[in-house]
Amino acid sequence: MNKFRAFFTKLVLIVCVLSLTGCEWKLRTSEDEDSREKRVEVNRYDRLQSLYLQTGDFSALQQMNTSYPMETRTLIEKMLRIGTVDDPEINNKFLKFYQDTTLQAVISDAETQYANMDDINRDLTDAFAKLESHIPNFPVPAVYAQIGALDQSIVVGDGSIGISLDKYLGEDYPLYKRYEYSEQQRQTMTRKFIVPDCMSFYLISLYPMSNYEERSQMDRDLHMGKVMWVVNRVMARQVFHSRYISIIDRYMHHHPRVTYEKLLKMEDYSPIYPDTAAVK
Repeated sequence: MNKFRAFFTKLVLIVCVLSLTGCEWKLRTSEDEDSREKRVEVNRYDRLQSLYLQTGDFSALQQMNTSYPMETRTLIEKMLRIGTVDDPEINNKFLKFYQDTTLQAVISDAETQYANMDDINRDLTDAFAKLESHIPNFPVPAVYAQIGALDQSIVVGDGSIGISLDKYLGEDYPLYKRYEYSEQQRQTMTRKFIVPDCMSFYLISLYPMSNYEERSQMDRDLHMGKVMWVVNRVMARQVFHSRYISIIDRYMHHHPRVTYEKLLKMEDYSPIYPDTAAVK
């Protein structure tokens, strides 16, 4: 229960801060174009970041600033909080920050583990396609990978999702144990949680709870429960488990006409309260 509430609180805080063509010629159909346009692929900002932070390659830094200005600003100002991108000394501060031997090891390990992200691209594409089919005019975000400093796992803002690869290096990753992440925390710091976490954080940003501080704990838990229920359905597996997800599942079972969009926009949870007593 505490884990569930802590996850929800962190989620809200973070949200508030913020093809290659083949060699053969073939006729492209409208279906080919639609499929190609809707593909979600992780932009590898982390590779430029890694190149600069491990070798000092200035051209990599230039490309970070020109091709990924929003991502660079978010990383420096919102996540690392080492200054502003307009600071004349920020490049040196940025480079120096990551010279710590621990962070250098994290960069190397992240780039090794995530040399290939085809499976994540596929799962993101499938998940967002399902959301598009259930929610009219659903805005599909741009997604990019970065390497943080073992702080935030997912950052959402300005129609984008940033994945911090340093928070998904596996539950047995030695550094996590050294920094005393709990066993429950480490179980979610794996590759298989990247896409579900992306979906959860993004949906919370699109459907935030109004007057959060004034709402009851039950409302807060049910709000998170409905987001996780949708993610479970989209992923076609039980990624998340909680009493509140079970309550939402029971409610949706008895109200089949309620759409995903209507559920996510729901602010009055009183119709769901009768089901809380039935789910232990």
